[in-house]
Amino acid sequence: MAATTPVSDWAQAYLASAPVGDMAASATGALSDHWRTLFARLSSVAQGDPAALAEKVAHQAVDLGMAFRVTGDEQERAWPLSAVPLLIDADEWVGIERGLAQRADLLERVIADIYGAQSLIADGRLPASVVTGSLHYWRVMNGAPPPAGHHLHFYAADLARGPDGEWRVLADRVRTPVGVGYALENRLAMSRSTGDLLGAMNSRRLAPFFADLRAGLAADCARSDPRIGLLTPGRFNQSYAEQAHLARYLGFVLVEGDDLVVTDGQAFVRTIEGLKRVDGLWRWMDSRFLDPLAFDGESRIGVPDLFDACARGGLMLSNWPGAGVIESRAFAAFLPRLSRALLGESLLLPNIATWWCGQPSERAYVAERLDDLVIGSAFGREAAGLDGVRSAPGSTLTPDARARLLAAMERRPMDYVGQEVVRLSTTPAIVDGRLTPLPFTLRVFVARDDKGGWRIMPGGFARLAAHGDIRAALMGEGDMSADMCVLDAQPVPPDTLLGTGGTPAIRRIGGMLPAKAADNLFWLGRYIERAEMTLRMIRAILGGSIEADLGPALAAPTMRRLVDQLVLWGAVRDRNAPLAALCATALGDPMQPGSVRSMMASVANIGEGLRDRLAIDFWRLIRRPLPALDGAVSETLLDASSQLIDRISALSGLAAENMGRTEAWRFHDLGRRIERAVNGCRLAATFGADEASADDLTVLLDLNDSQLSYRNRYLTGPSVRPVRDMVMLEPHNPRALAFQVARMADHIAALPTLAVGGMPEPPQRLAGALVARLTPMTGDDMGMGDIFDVESQLLALSDAVAQRYFLDVRRAEKVDGADLLS
Repeated sequence: MAATTPVSDWAQAYLASAPVGDMAASATGALSDHWRTLFARLSSVAQGDPAALAEKVAHQAVDLGMAFRVTGDEQERAWPLSAVPLLIDADEWVGIERGLAQRADLLERVIADIYGAQSLIADGRLPASVVTGSLHYWRVMNGAPPPAGHHLHFYAADLARGPDGEWRVLADRVRTPVGVGYALENRLAMSRSTGDLLGAMNSRRLAPFFADLRAGLAADCARSDPRIGLLTPGRFNQSYAEQAHLARYLGFVLVEGDDLVVTDGQAFVRTIEGLKRVDGLWRWMDSRFLDPLAFDGESRIGVPDLFDACARGGLMLSNWPGAGVIESRAFAAFLPRLSRALLGESLLLPNIATWWCGQPSERAYVAERLDDLVIGSAFGREAAGLDGVRSAPGSTLTPDARARLLAAMERRPMDYVGQEVVRLSTTPAIVDGRLTPLPFTLRVFVARDDKGGWRIMPGGFARLAAHGDIRAALMGEGDMSADMCVLDAQPVPPDTLLGTGGTPAIRRIGGMLPAKAADNLFWLGRYIERAEMTLRMIRAILGGSIEADLGPALAAPTMRRLVDQLVLWGAVRDRNAPLAALCATALGDPMQPGSVRSMMASVANIGEGLRDRLAIDFWRLIRRPLPALDGAVSETLLDASSQLIDRISALSGLAAENMGRTEAWRFHDLGRRIERAVNGCRLAATFGADEASADDLTVLLDLNDSQLSYRNRYLTGPSVRPVRDMVMLEPHNPRALAFQVARMADHIAALPTLAVGGMPEPPQRLAGALVARLTPMTGDDMGMGDIFDVESQLLALSDAVAQRYFLDVRRAEKVDGADLLS
């Protein structure tokens, strides 16, 4: 690449005015050429408009479902991805890789000693209070070594690069590896936005790292073909979207604490087939929450006796509980000397200079140089004199605050550290439509491979801070992320995660389905179907009938029944409101539990818990906002209803054509079929009674999408018995009750059974009874009593499905003798 590669005016202006040490402006040699090529290609993609480029990248991030939460948020936020990646030359990266591998070895040895021989404390190399003062030290883990001897399988370090080009470690992170999934998603979004640009610059691929991570976790499990889960705190966690993406990408089952049970020292996942052994867990929750019996008794998201499974060698847990003890700022003061003691060499990647005030000379040093240091909590807990923050530059303190801090440090010096003030390099980002230098930190990731060695991901998660504490663990208000690319001199082989590890054994079955996921899929189908039927009711009120050509043409009694049904479903409250206002409420009032808005919100909430199982297109549709509507204009309400019905039809099409015919699809479709059948009975009882009018029967046909079929079949107007036969008993009508019951019976017959005596379980018996009842029946035979009885049977079937597959799994496993070792 020639150094004379032309760049746009906005990029040239940035290179000329960026601060000293900026990653792009200070680059030399081949890396400088890469930056100029990058700017030229990005300008071409954006057609010279930086704002357009930023918008394009943001759109790709949304399209991939990238999201996160800031503490206190109820709703997820779109992931803020910079349109300009961070570039690092391969030669510079070699030094970082060596330093990270050395540091991972050091941390492994220190953790092993803390929970083992404790020789570092006995020899005076590490003060005992540095260990016991940590919030993440767990005495219960003493003498409980991991089965394969590895406390760490995964490690992340936050790096800072100074304007002079020196890299330093800001923090070590071993408890939860936040950011590795976002690093992968950042790369996917950038590749989509820029085509072959990253490949043309020889960016190293990330897939081999994830293959090594997966192989390393599997190697420490007890079985040769282990089952590994990703243990999540749940969908309200700040990085749940990242966790779901990683589980899907790596082929791990995404589980919460409620999905797991420990029996006889082994962990099992509660599935629709009973208990299935899980050999390893990649945990994304803090140690304190893992097991309420061993750690924090107030935890409601952990697994009782999980510690017992670990201690008895029945479970590989990454990372080992208690490893987080080394994350405290106090430890940073001792790692340089521990490296010399344990490894016989100095740290290749130095810490930022740290002084722990628990030692007299260090305390005096910090007190004398308060204005030149950042004063922080040594162990992450709130410390007196810092006014609720975990760290503050001493130079920013008022005289009163300074006096309070020094007095607090005198009382409890072990609670404080002093650290050097970090000056950060900058990297270009598009802010308000122009290239702007932003300070950054880089989170890099290290994984243990199947041979026990360390592999460093050739990329990372760059955090660009608009303001605030750049060293915080999570994204803050106004922060951005950026893809980090390591650039080779030679083209990079096109490796993918699917193409590593040899040829796997061929399988034609999906992965196991946890009971909670089956429950969510079932209710996802029910809420989607419920929303669609409400929309059809609204459309019937507004004049969607095939008979209407001048607006609503239904008689008052029929219209009243439609309104009463919406009231009964909780979509509206005031049945006497004008029709347009009433329909606007049923569509968009979030305070009405049965409104379309409320039900689609429920669909989105349930969908969040299924992120690892839903296709991106499906996820995008259920998250799309409702169309704009004017509550006073019937035409806009009718148009909005039709748009939403089209959207739900698209969801049905995706489920029908894209979902594999696995148990997951069966539960989703089963939920829709049960909801449609129950609603069909209720609507038939309301609009298909013996004394039903022509308008009533017309509405019933419309709500069941059967109007045209009826007209093609009968030359006369609607009559009760033929209409009932078509909407209730027609076996080939996909809206008819009999069709739903037949599909339900098929699904239930195909689901796994726990019974060992060959007898049908309650769902099978109830579904079979419904089929037997409806199959010989015609519209001449079906009376109102039959409709009410069938509705009761359907509700009983729904309860039986829930009790068998969702709610009472443990009882069923014990009673029916499920295989606990499968």
